[in-house]
Amino acid sequence: MKYSNGLSGYKDISADLCPLRRRLMLYLLLPLLSLYFLYTLNLVLSSANYPQPEPCPRTTTSSSTAINHLSIINDSKISETRFAETGLQHIVFGIAASARLWDMRKEYIKVWWRPNRMRGIVWLDKPVREFNSTVPPHRLGLPMLKLSSNTSRFRYTHRQGHRSAIRLSRIVSETHRLSLPNVRWYVMGDEDTVFLPDNLVRTLAKLDHRQMYYIGSNSESHLQNIYFSYNMAYGGGGFAISRPLAQALAAMQDGCLNRYPVLYGSDDRIQACMAELGVPLTRHPGFHQYDVYGDLLGLLLAHPVAPLISLHHLDVVQPIFPNSATRAVALRKLFAGPVRLDSAGVMQQSICYDKVHRWTVSVSWGFAVQVVRGIMSPREMEMPARTFLNWYRRADYTAYAFNTRPVARNPCQKPYVYYMSEARFVESKRTTVTRYDLNRTDRPACRWRMADPAAILDHIVVYKKPDPGLWDRSPRRNCCRVVSTPTGDRSTMSIDVGVCKEGEFSQI
Repeated sequence: MKYSNGLSGYKDISADLCPLRRRLMLYLLLPLLSLYFLYTLNLVLSSANYPQPEPCPRTTTSSSTAINHLSIINDSKISETRFAETGLQHIVFGIAASARLWDMRKEYIKVWWRPNRMRGIVWLDKPVREFNSTVPPHRLGLPMLKLSSNTSRFRYTHRQGHRSAIRLSRIVSETHRLSLPNVRWYVMGDEDTVFLPDNLVRTLAKLDHRQMYYIGSNSESHLQNIYFSYNMAYGGGGFAISRPLAQALAAMQDGCLNRYPVLYGSDDRIQACMAELGVPLTRHPGFHQYDVYGDLLGLLLAHPVAPLISLHHLDVVQPIFPNSATRAVALRKLFAGPVRLDSAGVMQQSICYDKVHRWTVSVSWGFAVQVVRGIMSPREMEMPARTFLNWYRRADYTAYAFNTRPVARNPCQKPYVYYMSEARFVESKRTTVTRYDLNRTDRPACRWRMADPAAILDHIVVYKKPDPGLWDRSPRRNCCRVVSTPTGDRSTMSIDVGVCKEGEFSQI
């Protein structure tokens, strides 16, 4: 009975709560319904105020004219901001020189300088004979000569260096202050820096000269880069600074120099100022400091896949062509032939194989061809052989800033080097023809039965069509093909070099 009475009481309470719940639900729904009504009414009223869209017109002469007019307007706006392609006329060279070495090193400048076609100033510490000459510098094959300003007000505290570094570091700023018209780039180098002007232009033309750029490369010596900086462009290899950056540098450099009296040279002073300006080094492998001694052969036979822009420190290495009277004469041979015919392809490596004799052939176009008995992979051949010594003579091969390979110890694997002896252009075939002759040296005996190149191969002839647009494409080595090999009555090999065909590669 208690259970029955309790249950009936519970039913009575729930019955009383039902009307209360219904009223609460009604109170909640009424505001929501009101908001929904007001929102819908607002949409209806606002849509009535918008004009009805017109139907899409059919293509007519007038609409076509309007489209053409729009494209003309857009093209004209683009053309207003488009600049003519960068050329030699937009570059000014600042060349650091000393009176003590001028008579010898000015011959390097004459190799690459183009009077009346290039602009530049040689900045000297003291007057030289040409200052008193009645013959203008351009008739002597030289740029304008000027004396650097006095730098005695700047502090220099490095114990091993020379305060001439301050003078050299201000060359870009001093050149900029001459206010020469229509300048896009300032290029710095030493009196023993040899530039390939056309390749320099090709490189700079790809960049926006209206932006701040600091372009160059590091030293070949890892120890040099550690001691100075991997963020520094080495001035001997040359570097380029865009006009806006040169303007900013000129405005702050004097104060910057006083903040770094302890630095050693000019290059690290410039880099210190670049760090304050917040502009990093844009590295390009075509600028070469060549902080090495000995023979550049290994480096030049395996040049990076990039345009050759500069050479430096030519006084401390062997002439690039053996048996040349002077280093400058050897360079003139390079410039008179290959650089004149196809500067974009100079020193560019191609690797192929003489399958008849099982020889590996590596062409450094315009410079030399290397023939090795046996088959060596492209991976090995594109690595420079250590025919040179580190700037720090006691350092071993681990002190280079790039991969190298040892010179072959096996007498049978020592390469045969054929140096360029002639370069010409055949108009009828629109191709260059370069001839390479064997550099005969004493060699140890080889017991291999494989054919000896020195016994049957005297000359190599390479055919290559000029390719000024080589660096407008993605970087890739050219391919070479052995067209003919030496036979019993012929001691010449013919090679064709050019853009790789579809599916072609250096197959072992």
